[in-house]
Amino acid sequence: MSAVTLQSIITCPVCGPSETETMLVDACLYFYECQGRGALPTPNSSNCGVFCSYGTVPCPPK
Repeated sequence: MSAVTLQSIITCPVCGPSETETMLVDACLYFYECQGRGALPTPNSSNCGVFCSYGTVPCPPK
């Protein structure tokens, strides 16, 4: 059994800064408050959460 990676670098689609964040293991994160300008991006319509849309690692399966 492989370990689940819970760290992902998420890049704000509004203003561009990247931050390393820890993902939840039991839910998708729908809103993300950007550390740059405080934007609140939501996931692309085809994804369940912001990590799947804008992160380097997709969110873990629920």
